[in-house]
Amino acid sequence: MPADELAAGLPAPSLDHDEPVSGDARRKRRLRIMAKEHLPKVWRFLRRLGLGEADADDGMQEVVLVALRRIDDIDPERELSFLLGTAYRVGARMRARRPKRSEREVEDLIPHPDVLVDQKRARELLDEILERMSTDLRTVFVLHDIEGLTMAEIADVLELNPGTVASRLRRAREDFDRRVARIEARIKPREVMP
Repeated sequence: MPADELAAGLPAPSLDHDEPVSGDARRKRRLRIMAKEHLPKVWRFLRRLGLGEADADDGMQEVVLVALRRIDDIDPERELSFLLGTAYRVGARMRARRPKRSEREVEDLIPHPDVLVDQKRARELLDEILERMSTDLRTVFVLHDIEGLTMAEIADVLELNPGTVASRLRRAREDFDRRVARIEARIKPREVMP
């Protein structure tokens, strides 16, 4: 995964605690540790926001550059929140610059039930459903139901009131369920045909 490659490119942390560490070395060590712990989740989050693999790679690099510039401002207890919040803004900017897919392209991705078992195709379908959701709802849904963050963590990442997060999560789940039901309704007639 690109996150591992990026983390591997940063200098290894020194294990000798008696050795004096310059400010730059300390910052690089901290960034390497942050990258190893959090970048795979950041990359998955960018993908679930609707970015392709190459765009997620580019977005993750932007997140790392922002983190490097602001490393001294990042609260060690809020590293993941900082990285995901930055990824959210980077991803939103990147998505705004690209054209939307047509409704027909989404319909073409609806697979036969036997094919749906294939994990890769199911992931593509999930990505398409998520892409159709509004950014506000999709973001909360992905962070909570896919990435496993708590509502308090999401409120912190997105700088929202916890009540707003709860409301968006409820609406996002309803929206997601409606979209899945529509796809299932389109698939069922195919099952009846010989």
